[in-house]
Amino acid sequence: MANIRQLDKRRKSVRNIRKITRTMELIATARFKKAMDRAAAATDYTKRITQIVQDLANSGASVSHPLLVAHDTVKAVDILVLTANRGLCGGYNGSLVRVAAQRRSEIQEQADAGQTSVSGKRGISAFRYAGIPIEKTYTEFDDQPSFDAVAKIADELIYRFVSGQVDRVDVAYTRFISSSKQVPVVETLLPFAGLDVSSPATVSSSTETQSTGQENKVRDDYEFLPNASAILQEVVPASFRARLFKCFLDAAVSEQIARMVAMKSATENAGDIIKGLSRTYNRARQSKITQEIMEIIGGVEALG
Repeated sequence: MANIRQLDKRRKSVRNIRKITRTMELIATARFKKAMDRAAAATDYTKRITQIVQDLANSGASVSHPLLVAHDTVKAVDILVLTANRGLCGGYNGSLVRVAAQRRSEIQEQADAGQTSVSGKRGISAFRYAGIPIEKTYTEFDDQPSFDAVAKIADELIYRFVSGQVDRVDVAYTRFISSSKQVPVVETLLPFAGLDVSSPATVSSSTETQSTGQENKVRDDYEFLPNASAILQEVVPASFRARLFKCFLDAAVSEQIARMVAMKSATENAGDIIKGLSRTYNRARQSKITQEIMEIIGGVEALG
C-alpha cells in the first residue's frame, strides 16, 4: 500500500512546480505582447524602406550598390544563428540548431564556411557540444533586442561582404508567421538580390530568388536630391540593418510564444498529476481508516 505521507509530500511538490510553471507562463505572455508590438511596428518600417530600395533600383537611373550585386562565385558564406539565452521553451532551440547545422553542412559541400556567429547561450552550447567552431558569440540579446546593438552586427557583416571576405550572408532564426505558427528558417540577407516588399525579411531559404513584373517596372516619378547614387549609399545599408533587426524581433516573439506554450502544457500536466495523486492518496487514506476500524472492532470482540 502506498505511503500516505509520501503521497502527500509528492502532491505538495507538484503543486509548487505548477505554481512556478503558471507564473512563467504569465511572464512569457506579457513579454510576448511587448515583443509582438515591437515586431509589428518594425514590420511597417522595414516594408517601406525595402520598397524605397526597390524603387531606386527600378528608377531607370544608372546607379548601383555593392549590396545589391551578387558575386560571380560563392567561395565563402557567413552564417548568423539566432537562438535563446534560456531554455524551458519546448523545441525552439533544438529545431533552430538542427536547421542551422544542416545549412552549414550544405555550405561546406559547395563553398568554404565563413564566419559562424551564434546569438544565445543555448545555441552556443549546442554548437560547441557538436564540435562546430564559432567565431563570434552574442549573449546580450533577450526579448527586447536593441537596434543599436543589432546595427553593429549588421555593419560588420556589410564590411565583410563589401570587402570581398564573404560572398553571401545567411541568417538562421525562427520566423514568426502567426501566434500559432513559427518556422525555423535560414534566409539569405546579402546580397539584396530580388527584393520582396511583401515580405521584407522573409526571403526563401533557398538562395534562388524570383522576380515579378512589378520588380522590373521602371519608376520615373522620383526626383533625387542631390542624386540617386548618394541616396542609395544611405538607404541600402539602412534597409539591411532594418531587415536584420526584424529577424531578431521575430526570434524574440517566437521564443516567448514557444515558452508560453511549453509552460502552459507543463501546468496542465502538473494538474493531471495532482489529480492522480489525490485519488491515490484518498484511496490509501480510506483504506487505512477502514483497517483501523476493523482493528478496533476486533479488539472489542476479543474483550467481550
